[in-house]
Amino acid sequence: MQCENVTTPFGQRPMTLALVKGQLSAAEPRPMRTVEKWKVFRNVAEARQLLGLQDRALAVLDALLTFYPSNELKPDDGLVVFPSNAQLSLRAHGIAGTTLRRHLAALVEAGLIHRRDSPNGKRYAHRDGGGQIEQAFGFDLEPLVSRAAELASLAQQVAEEARAFRRSKEALTLCRRDLRKLISAAMDEGACGDWATIEATYVSILSALPRSANRQQIDNVLEDMGRLRDEIVNLLEMQLKAEKTDSNDGHNGCHIQNSKPESIHDFEPRSGNEQGGTAEPDKHRAADPKKAFPLAMVVRACPQITDYGPGGIIASWRDLMGAAVVVRSMLGVSPSAYQEACEVMGPENAAATMACILERGGRINSPGAYLRNLTARSKRGEFSLGPVLMALLRANCHRDAS
Repeated sequence: MQCENVTTPFGQRPMTLALVKGQLSAAEPRPMRTVEKWKVFRNVAEARQLLGLQDRALAVLDALLTFYPSNELKPDDGLVVFPSNAQLSLRAHGIAGTTLRRHLAALVEAGLIHRRDSPNGKRYAHRDGGGQIEQAFGFDLEPLVSRAAELASLAQQVAEEARAFRRSKEALTLCRRDLRKLISAAMDEGACGDWATIEATYVSILSALPRSANRQQIDNVLEDMGRLRDEIVNLLEMQLKAEKTDSNDGHNGCHIQNSKPESIHDFEPRSGNEQGGTAEPDKHRAADPKKAFPLAMVVRACPQITDYGPGGIIASWRDLMGAAVVVRSMLGVSPSAYQEACEVMGPENAAATMACILERGGRINSPGAYLRNLTARSKRGEFSLGPVLMALLRANCHRDAS
C-alpha cells in the first residue's frame, strides 16, 4: 500500500487522476541512485516542447533547484524544497506572482514536481532536536530522479530530430542548387527539351514549401525535387550520349549547341568566334522549332510590357502581341523588321523579344537594328530566348530582394 505517498492540493486547487497516477508512479520502488540536478535540468530544457513547457516554466524549475543544497539529487535525503513565492520570484528573475503560480502548475502537470501541501497551504519544515528535517511541505523534486532516464531519452529524441531536420534542409539546399544550375546550363547551351515547362515545374514545387516548414514538408518537397533532378540528369545524359556517337553536325537529331553565353546576364549569346570556334556556322542547318515560353514567365521577366496591354493587363498571348506592336512603334522598330522576327522566331517569341528589349530600356541604342541582329542569329540557330528571360527573371528577383 502506498496511501501515504498520495497527497491532495491545498485550497481550491483540484485533484486529478493524473496527479494520483504521477504520485503512485513516483512512489514505486526504484534503484537508489543519485542524479546530477543540472544535467537533468538540461534534459528537461531540451525536451521542453515535448513536455508542453514554456521558457518561463524552465526559469521557475531552475529557481526551485537552487533551493536544494546539493548538486546531486539523493532520494534518501528528502527532496522537498519549501521556498516562499517571494523567494522563488526573486530567483526566477522577478517573475510576477500570477505567472509564477501558472508555471508551477505547469511543472506539476508535466509530472516534474509534486506538491506536498501543509494543512494551511504554507511551505515549511519540521526539524528534530539536532536541526535535521523530519518532514517538509513544499515541492517534491523526486520525479526528476525517478524520470531521469526518461527525460534523457526525450532530450536525445529531440536532438536526433534536430539533426535530421538540419540534414533535410541541407539536402534541399543542395537539390535546389543542382536543379537551378542544371536548368540554367541546359537553357544557356540550347539543350533539346521543353525547358520552360521544366522551369515552371521547378517553381511550382518550390512554391509548395511554406516559409516556416517542418521536416515532413521539407522531405516531401525534397522528394519531388529529387525526382525532377533525376529526370533532368537522364534527359541530359541521353543527349550527351547521342552527341558522342554522332560526329556529324548535320545530323537531324537533337544535340547540345556550343553557344553558352559568357554570363547569364548577357542579353545576346556570343558569336562562333567569341565561343572559341574557328569554323563558320552552318548556314544550311535548320533552325530548331520555336516553342513559346509560358506567358506568365514572360510577364514576370518583363513586367513593363503590362503597361501597354489592354487596361494595363496582359492576360493572353493576343494581349502580349498587341502590346508588342505598340512598343515596336514607340521604340522606332520598323514594321518590316518586326515582321521578319515574327516569321523567324514565331509571333509569340517575337512579341516576347520586344518585351525583353523594352525591359532592357536605355541599354540598347538602336532597338530596330538590335532586333534585326537577333532575328539573324535566331535564323542561324545562335540565339535562344530562354537565357534572356531567365537573366531578366533573376535581375527582377534581386531588385525585389534589395
